Amino acid sequence: QVQLVESGGGSVQAGGSLLLSCAAFRYDVTTNVACMGWFRQAPGKEREGVAIIAGDGDTEYADSVKGRFTISKDNAKKTLYLQMNSLKPEDTGMYYCAAKYAARRNCGTRDDFDYWGQGTQVTVSS
Repeated sequence: QVQLVESGGGSVQAGGSLLLSCAAFRYDVTTNVACMGWFRQAPGKEREGVAIIAGDGDTEYADSVKGRFTISKDNAKKTLYLQMNSLKPEDTGMYYCAAKYAARRNCGTRDDFDYWGQGTQVTVSS
């Protein structure tokens, strides 16, 4: 059974930074169809895709985080990361790590992933 475990959330002031991590268990992060991503859900809002990284290393970001967030993956550590800089209050929410096996053309920020972590809370105060 695939397990994804997030860590690194917390409270920070606007303009600050956080690094989220997601450790993957029983998921092959090295295959060229490994598709992993970060999603977030603010109170009262639908879950939205933040960033994805495909098996070929290609990345995709939501417009709202472009230039501020960076997704990356360490295959040796089987860990996915999300470096978040210049945080804004509107970045507040529960952040989820997600994974599936999919070719690049099917690896995007749509909410159709098969495996999900339990989430880590990010709170940005003004």
